[in-house]
Amino acid sequence: MTPEVEETVHNAIVEKCRMTEGVFLHEVGGTETHVHIAVSIDSKVLISNLIGEIKGSVSHEVNSTFMTHPVNWKRGYGVVSFGKQDLIFVLAYIKNQKIHHQRGTISLKLEQTEDD
Repeated sequence: MTPEVEETVHNAIVEKCRMTEGVFLHEVGGTETHVHIAVSIDSKVLISNLIGEIKGSVSHEVNSTFMTHPVNWKRGYGVVSFGKQDLIFVLAYIKNQKIHHQRGTISLKLEQTEDD
């Protein structure tokens, strides 16, 4: 994903989340090959539907804007659940995705507390 396409992808994700009832987007980020988002969702929102709708919206926006850079999503997605106490860590991780990949520190490790 070129920086120009990346901006369009991220903007489309922000807009889709903003327009979806029960979804609050905290952060979007990623690298040339993938995207990470941190969202809070109501229990009525099905994750599989949300991801499908995001992928569809992004594909439509990018494919209509950049005819030479079509979006070809991989099948599937990954989900990691985290608590409010880990939100700041997760947001920093997403914001720094490119740095993590450059350094090879791409595993997300949340510290366990005694309450876990």
